Amino acid sequence: MAEVLEISRQALHDQVVTRLRTLLIEGRIAPGAKLNERELCEQLRVSRTPLREAIKLLAAEGLVDLIPNRGAVAVRLTEADVLHTFEMLGVLEATSGELAARRISKEELAELRALHYEMLACYERDDLPGYYEFNAKIHNAINAAAHNPVLTSTYHSINARVQSLRYRTNQDAAKWKHAIQEHEQMMQALSERDSAGMRAILLEHLQRKRDLVLELLHAGKLYPSAPAPHGETRRSA
Repeated sequence: MAEVLEISRQALHDQVVTRLRTLLIEGRIAPGAKLNERELCEQLRVSRTPLREAIKLLAAEGLVDLIPNRGAVAVRLTEADVLHTFEMLGVLEATSGELAARRISKEELAELRALHYEMLACYERDDLPGYYEFNAKIHNAINAAAHNPVLTSTYHSINARVQSLRYRTNQDAAKWKHAIQEHEQMMQALSERDSAGMRAILLEHLQRKRDLVLELLHAGKLYPSAPAPHGETRRSA
């Protein structure tokens, strides 16, 4: 614990949140599984106080459900949850893309190109965690380039709940390659200030993500071994 004490309280909080968020997104904490505080404290080398603070924040983000008499559980979405969330997310991302194509600055476009090339490098190395990190940064940067703070706050609150699902959709080689092609189209549309084209590309991109998530759900591959939250029966197909 000595090394932890050398870190400021805020820095420690940020580190715990980041590391716990990664465990949830990458599925290393199974969807539907209870967050075991003792095990997580040992794994993250922190006390219960910063861990509980991190859990509360991630619950607000939508990655964790706080269930009475059970505690914190990694979020596990139903088919209806997936449909409703991606329906809204598609509209938000499409609007972000449309506005970004109109409003993006030269500096923001250059940064997006840099992120895009970093993402491509991860793809070529078959580095899915790295790819996902840059992919998320790209979608966030497109949203930020829309320069609409209300849109941004709404987008982040809804997108958080499906982060782990978006991560899983690129684990198929052919579908991962198609996602790359769609990102190439996004960069072209942004460069050409094609707002209508950018909106259409992102809407199709999110619809494809939704369909892939549903395909995995119906095949029993999305939550192959995760228990349903207490008191609720999850639909399987």
